[in-house]
Amino acid sequence: MLTLLSRAFLAPVARALYRPTVIGRDNVPRTGRVLLASNHLSFIDSVVLTLVAPRNVSFLAKSDYFTGEGAKGWLSRSFFSAIGAVPVDRGAGQAAQDALDAGLAILERDEAFAIYPEGTRSRDGRIYKGRTGAAWLAMSSNSLIVPVALIGTEKLQPVGSTIPRLHRVSVEFGRPIDASEYGQANSARARRKLTDVLMEDIQRMSGQEPAGVYNEVPAASAIEKVKRALGRNRPS
Repeated sequence: MLTLLSRAFLAPVARALYRPTVIGRDNVPRTGRVLLASNHLSFIDSVVLTLVAPRNVSFLAKSDYFTGEGAKGWLSRSFFSAIGAVPVDRGAGQAAQDALDAGLAILERDEAFAIYPEGTRSRDGRIYKGRTGAAWLAMSSNSLIVPVALIGTEKLQPVGSTIPRLHRVSVEFGRPIDASEYGQANSARARRKLTDVLMEDIQRMSGQEPAGVYNEVPAASAIEKVKRALGRNRPS
């Protein structure tokens, strides 16, 4: 019900206020399993993507957004539930696999699911090397992948800001990619090939400079920075 209300009322208001440019909406299948794979520039990317997509889209969000107390906690839960967010614990290892499994369950219900192959937001505007989780999801669920390019969202809500600014954004949905043409989900080579093709499509539409490396979440402490530096400098 919350999702229906958000699309009926919140989406038209947001489009009227921010007037986003949307290209290629017809490239998104209206039914069946589809994975929307997008570049990632801002916290608000998921909100923009779900409000302009031509069908309901789910995405993963930190479980913290659903566990708050009082009026603020209720408002946070209601908002994220309304725009299709699914709570998960973020992290590496088992937490990362649990997140992928949650996305797989959504796709296997013949729904639409959004993911960011870069893993985390770009803080310098470049587009980073894609991780293969999106390819694994598409291959495991036999879903189509629609590459998505977001432009201007980093100015709509810059890093560190809590309230969106008035700024025009552009969203382009590319032509669907049939994951089944690239092989099986258990093939690392197939996952890498599909991921590279996907990221090339996103980069072409977004016009971002390729970074050529993976993006990393900023280190939470000085100790973590030292560990990362030692790991990079360790002889192979």
